[in-house]
Amino acid sequence: MALPLMPKATAVWLVENTALSFEQIADFCGLHALEVQAIADGEVASGIVGLDPVANGQLSKSEIERCEADQDAHLKLNITDYPQPRAKPKGARYTPVSKRQDRPDAIAWLLKHHPELSDPQLCKLIGTTKPTIQSVREKTHWNATNIKPRNPVTLGLCTEAELEKSVALARPRAGTVSPQFHEEGEGSAE
Repeated sequence: MALPLMPKATAVWLVENTALSFEQIADFCGLHALEVQAIADGEVASGIVGLDPVANGQLSKSEIERCEADQDAHLKLNITDYPQPRAKPKGARYTPVSKRQDRPDAIAWLLKHHPELSDPQLCKLIGTTKPTIQSVREKTHWNATNIKPRNPVTLGLCTEAELEKSVALARPRAGTVSPQFHEEGEGSAE
């Protein structure tokens, strides 16, 4: 079940302005009944200003009245036609200091095994810069003699799912097709 915006503030308002039971408020706001009771006692959320769910369209007054009359009824969130907010895109990937020296090894592995990946895809996947990729590709990196191609998944620089997704996006752009595996007996000369 979807929760209201700012559940604790909504719970504060419902405790102060309605005759709903703690269980009904807890169920609607996704909180524990004891937490709602603590809000009512002033032990929790004393500094939180209540948010009116009727004013912002999350609940109707008739829904509150229906649930006040029947203590076993559950509040239902109003369904709106407004689009749901999108998740914000993640910023640059953070790599811990201890793993930063592994980036050139991962870049070398990706350039060797997945040459179809573009530089921006490599930057996003590993969290590196284009000059670093270029220096590893041209073997002008300051540590080029010690670079050994190693899988970025085993190094912990990206996940297998992220790598597969990037490769799946890159293959059609590069014109390469993933290998097709034939069932036994298909296409074999007898």
